[in-house]
Amino acid sequence: QLQLVESGGGLVQPGGSLRLSCAASGSMKDYDMSWFRQVPGKEREAVAVVRRNNAKYYTDSVKGRFTISRDIAKNTVDLQMNSLNLEDTGLYYCAAGSIILSTWRRTETYRYWGQGTQVTVSS
Repeated sequence: QLQLVESGGGLVQPGGSLRLSCAASGSMKDYDMSWFRQVPGKEREAVAVVRRNNAKYYTDSVKGRFTISRDIAKNTVDLQMNSLNLEDTGLYYCAAGSIILSTWRRTETYRYWGQGTQVTVSS
């Protein structure tokens, strides 16, 4: 069993930065870890994944701006978000699962989810 708790969300101006963190109770070393985001009325969207071998993948809209990282010793996975824009607004979720790479964007791939942390980009 793995419990995930996100933190670090908030209100930021366009062009600003935020760092989200996901803390796991229990070891996350056996799981691939992802960040998703969702806005009302839309499907949950995969943002980034860090595999157990530390390979990282990003959705196109965040490449070059967001960085995902994991700290096995601390049982945390972070999402550094730079150059934020209005379209980055959403509720950001941390997720854990044992995935096949081709399915990393699919919510049903993940076994564990956090409750989410809100990110609002607004001037």
